[in-house]
Amino acid sequence: MIRRRFPWLSYLLVVSGAVITMVPFLDMVMTSFKGPGEAGTLPYRFLPKAFDLSNYRRAVEQLDLPVLFRNSVVATAVITGSVLLTSSLAGYALAKLRFPGRQFVFRLVLSTMMFPPFLFFVPHFLILVHWPLAGGNDLLGRGGAGLTAGIVALTVPFLVNGFGIFLMRQFMVSIPDEVLEAARIDGAGEFAVWWRIVVPQTKPVVVTLGLLTFVDAWNEYIWALLVSTADPDVMTLPVGIQLLQDHVDPARTMPVVMAGLVLSVLPVLTMFLLLQKHYIRGVLLSGLK
Repeated sequence: MIRRRFPWLSYLLVVSGAVITMVPFLDMVMTSFKGPGEAGTLPYRFLPKAFDLSNYRRAVEQLDLPVLFRNSVVATAVITGSVLLTSSLAGYALAKLRFPGRQFVFRLVLSTMMFPPFLFFVPHFLILVHWPLAGGNDLLGRGGAGLTAGIVALTVPFLVNGFGIFLMRQFMVSIPDEVLEAARIDGAGEFAVWWRIVVPQTKPVVVTLGLLTFVDAWNEYIWALLVSTADPDVMTLPVGIQLLQDHVDPARTMPVVMAGLVLSVLPVLTMFLLLQKHYIRGVLLSGLK
């Protein structure tokens, strides 16, 4: 009723929410152009006195940007690809295949979403350290660094995602069983049914899940920091950016840190802009809130 009588109120709320959301991002961009003494001063200035590009040059010079970017790209690509593959296969099995214990398995998948990921970081790290016959370990997992001495350590805990399985399963339930049965009658196996019929219909949800996974994997900090303490060569971009900060005089280095963050955000922002249409459609079709 209120929406019909005051349609401008809905637009005002949407615009206000958009402005509130954009302010931190714009502040990060503006701070990246500030001089050494401008950040953190009172009264606060949103715009820099002079747009200084030297912060970006200092960020690139102080960081081993090619190595950090490579590690982030490789880890993010492997995690995203694995989550999409395992979520699609498991979602198809839970949605369209009939087997004993299916509901129990689905509830087990849902239960994994109840716990914060960092709760398992220490057990995951110990498992990787004592992985048999890897990184100098013997058959009992002793004597070496295991899987922590390599970029594979960045990916192993995130290769399967309970939320991804749930999201794919919820969408695949809506696919008519008659279409799948017709394909089976024509001689198609389960893999062919999944690949040729189910996967093409799940494109919007796949894009949505891919973007969410990409952003989470790209911005992962706690696990990447834990792994990089064991092997500095696998340090990722979010961890490396924190090395730019000087805790003795943070106001002096804050513009450089913000410049590094802007460089880190660019790949995520580019990916979202390219796939925005599919992402919005996937959210609407899957009922994701």
